[in-house]
Amino acid sequence: MQVTETLNEGLKRGYNIVVTAAELDDKVNEKLTEAQPDIEMKGFRKGKVPMALLKKQFGQRLLGEAMQETIDSAMNKHFEDSGDRPALQPQVKMTNEDWKEGDDVHVEMSYEALPEIPEVDLKSITLEKMVVKADDAAVDEALKSLAETAQDFKARRKGSKAKDGDQIVIDFVGKVDGEAFDGGSAEDYPLVLGSNSFIPGFEDQLVGVKAEEVKDVNVTFPEEYGAEHLAGKEAVFTCTVKEVKEPVAAEIDDELAKKFGAEDLAALKAQIAERLEAEYSGAARAVMKRGLLDALDAKVKFDLPPSLVEAEAKQIAHQLWHEENPEVHDHNHGEIEPTEEHTKLAERRVRLGLLLAELGQKAKVEVTDAEMTQAIMNQARQYPGQERQFFEFIQKNAQMQQQLRAPIFEDKVVDYVFELAQINEKEVGKDELQKAVEALEEE
Repeated sequence: MQVTETLNEGLKRGYNIVVTAAELDDKVNEKLTEAQPDIEMKGFRKGKVPMALLKKQFGQRLLGEAMQETIDSAMNKHFEDSGDRPALQPQVKMTNEDWKEGDDVHVEMSYEALPEIPEVDLKSITLEKMVVKADDAAVDEALKSLAETAQDFKARRKGSKAKDGDQIVIDFVGKVDGEAFDGGSAEDYPLVLGSNSFIPGFEDQLVGVKAEEVKDVNVTFPEEYGAEHLAGKEAVFTCTVKEVKEPVAAEIDDELAKKFGAEDLAALKAQIAERLEAEYSGAARAVMKRGLLDALDAKVKFDLPPSLVEAEAKQIAHQLWHEENPEVHDHNHGEIEPTEEHTKLAERRVRLGLLLAELGQKAKVEVTDAEMTQAIMNQARQYPGQERQFFEFIQKNAQMQQQLRAPIFEDKVVDYVFELAQINEKEVGKDELQKAVEALEEE
C-alpha cells in the first residue's frame, strides 16, 4: 500500500492512497480462509471445500468488502502515524473509475485537521462571582405570588354579575334532543369561568349571570369528543346559579404554609429563601461562565478548520432567520447566507468549543450514564404519555445522544476551570444580577 501526500496547507490535507491488486487478493484469501471451516457445499464435507472453488464462488462478493476494509485500514494507520484528527469525516473517492478486477485501486482522501490547541494557564484567569442574598422583600414577593396561586373564593354582593375568573356554584341538567343523558347533570358544581374545564362555549355563556338565575346554555359537542354518542351533537344545559364568588388570595399564614408542605410560615419562608438563592446562584453562574468564555477567547488564538466555521455560521444564520420569521415552521425556504457577523460569532464558538473539548480531554472529564439518563428524562417530560417512545428514539439516535451529552460535558469542563481560576466574590442586589443576565441575552 502506498500513501502519498498531495496537499498540506494550513489545516488542509490531501493524500493519494494506492491499494495494489496483490493486497486485495491477499485480503480476499484471508477472508476465505477464515470462513472455510464453516462453509458447506454439495459434494464436500463441511470445512473441506477447496480454496479455488470458494474463491470462484465467493471471491467477487468479498472483493468489495476487502477493498473497503483495506482503505479504512490505510486511513486509520495514517491518522495513527500522523497524529492528525480530522475536523469532519474525511472525503474519500476512488479516482480510477474504470477499475476492473486485477487492477490496483487508487483513492483520493482529503480532510481538514484539527489544530494544535495551545496550553492555557487556567490559574491566571480571574473571575468575578456575583452573590445575591434573598432579602425579606424578595421572600415576601414570592409569598404573595404563592398566595395568589392558592386563591380562595368568597361570595360577591347579592345581585353581582359573574365575571371571567369568578367561581359560580351551579346545578345543571344537560339534554340532547330533549332527553337527559348520563353524566350530563350535577349539583353544587363549582365552576371557575375562563378555566376551559367544560366544552367550548359553555363558560362564555355564563359570564354575567347572577345568583338564583336560571339560564339555558346551548353548545355543540366537538366531533372528536370522547363519548361517541355525544360527539358532534347539539345540547342544552339548564343551569341554576346558586352562588357567584370572586377570587381572593389566600391568607399568608401557617395554613398557607401547610398547603405547600411546610410546617409553618417561618419554615415556608426559609424554603423560599433557599429556592431564591439557588436561582440567584444559577444566574450568577451563567454570568461568570460568560466571563470565563470571554477570558479564554482573549487568551487563546489558533487556526480554525474552515469547514467547521462555515457549518457553524450557516447554523447560526438559519436559527436567527427562524427567530425573525416565527411563522415559518418548516425548512422549505431559500438558502440563508451567513453575514460577516454570523461568521465572527461562529469563529468564537468553534474556537471555544475546540478549546473546552481539549481541556476536558486532558482533565479526563466524562459524562456518566446517570447524567445522561437524567438528561433524557428531563427531555422526555416534554412528551407526556410518550416517554418510552422518546427513550427508544434516543437509544437509536447517536446524533441526539451527542446533542444531549455536549452541554453536560461543557458545563463539567467549565466547573473544572472554575476550580482552578481565581474567583472573587462580590455581593450585589438582585437588580444588578438581573441586569447582568439581561446583558447576556442581548449579546
